[in-house]
Amino acid sequence: MTANEKPLAKWGINNDYSRLTDVLLGKPEHYRWVDAGPLIGRTLANAHHTGHRFDLQLAMGQHAEMVAIYEENGVNCHYLAADEVLHRNFFARDSSAMTPWGPLICHMQLKCRRADYATAIQFYQEHGIPIWKFATAGHFEGGDFNIIEPGRVLIGYCGERSEKEGSEQVADFVRTEGWDAVVAPISREFVHMDGLIVPLAEKLAVACVDAMEPWLVDVVRGWGVEIVEVAYREARELGVNLVALGNGKVLSMAGAVELNAKLRALGFEVYDPDMSMFTLGGGGVHCLSQALCRDDA
Repeated sequence: MTANEKPLAKWGINNDYSRLTDVLLGKPEHYRWVDAGPLIGRTLANAHHTGHRFDLQLAMGQHAEMVAIYEENGVNCHYLAADEVLHRNFFARDSSAMTPWGPLICHMQLKCRRADYATAIQFYQEHGIPIWKFATAGHFEGGDFNIIEPGRVLIGYCGERSEKEGSEQVADFVRTEGWDAVVAPISREFVHMDGLIVPLAEKLAVACVDAMEPWLVDVVRGWGVEIVEVAYREARELGVNLVALGNGKVLSMAGAVELNAKLRALGFEVYDPDMSMFTLGGGGVHCLSQALCRDDA
């Protein structure tokens, strides 16, 4: 535990929208852009047309602004250990997933992230948080573990990151605990389920309906969850990938202009920092943040 970290009063979440009290982040001091999937692949392939270039100092500044928003809202920030080899482990959503029963340690597929589990396990051990399960049947990543509301989880797989076998195993873990788990394939373009749908408040979620399988949209709406629709063009730039802070507050990003306007019209207080070094590099604020503790819904 670092000097500026407060000890966790409790651990576990049964939802992903009530007041956030503790979040797991990383430190992007070794960050660089590498070909690590379709999102950053598109950035690199088009750089000679767009002029996008990586800037580490800009990235560090953007990350610091996100941290400041968390701290302003009373969220205790905890950190995975920085590692020069594990230079993308600060995308803290993926190496583990928090549940009501403790953390799930994930099994990542990308070679440059395959050992990220090491810093995740180290964090939980150092903080005395008992690990719930390990994904072992196939690759599985935390961005595909999506608690929509207490008792209901959406679990995705695109094949290049999470695989069906891994997702089905995790779904079985959840069902054994008495919760419903729905497994669904997603387009590789969105990488993880949290690129398609993220809870916003009780019975309310943001989602790119146009990119989801119709049957999956029907499942969500059948649960009585209202959807704030995100346009495909914003979703492909990670517009869906926001974090509900609770108490009517949302951490979004500057690029989701239309969505942010919709959220403000609904009465939400929206924080929209520029996170372009990360969205261009493959992840948004939800990817960067693993909720450790929330108020129970």
